[in-house]
Amino acid sequence: MPAAQNMSVAEIAAQQATIDRNQLLVQKLNTGQHQPAEIRAVVGELTGRPLDPSVEIRLPFYTDYGRNLTIGKRVMINDQVQFTDLGGITLADDVLIGPGAALITVNHQLNPAHRRALTVAPITIEQNAWIGAKAIILPGVTVGPDAVVAAGAVVTKDVPANAVVAGVPAKVIKII
Repeated sequence: MPAAQNMSVAEIAAQQATIDRNQLLVQKLNTGQHQPAEIRAVVGELTGRPLDPSVEIRLPFYTDYGRNLTIGKRVMINDQVQFTDLGGITLADDVLIGPGAALITVNHQLNPAHRRALTVAPITIEQNAWIGAKAIILPGVTVGPDAVVAAGAVVTKDVPANAVVAGVPAKVIKII
């Protein structure tokens, strides 16, 4: 699991202009009707990188920052997926993400005196992994290639290649 990093309130404030601009783009994206190419263009603007034409994104689409989201080829992101990407999220080629999933790279500190400071750690979803509906992936997790995260699972630790994980917290229930 990658090491977590602390972010101060000042560091977060330094990124506020990008957060504000991208929140307006998310609102634009999630209102009205959009063709697939337009959805990819707006998400590419959010991330700062163009998306491959093979990427499919269903709306609504949510991100808190957008700039730290990397999306590979032939990725399918279903509706109502939440990316909290301040710590960085990488979706490799051929990743599938089910409706209502949440990928969260940010956590608040337990010490009440420091609770406003954030701890961030990246999430990596490796090639051909499948994240089920309403699954939650927590900071610092890597989901290995060809792995499956069952619907509703809460993933707190890395998932090995070819593993199926389920439950709260998620545990390996099968190797494919």
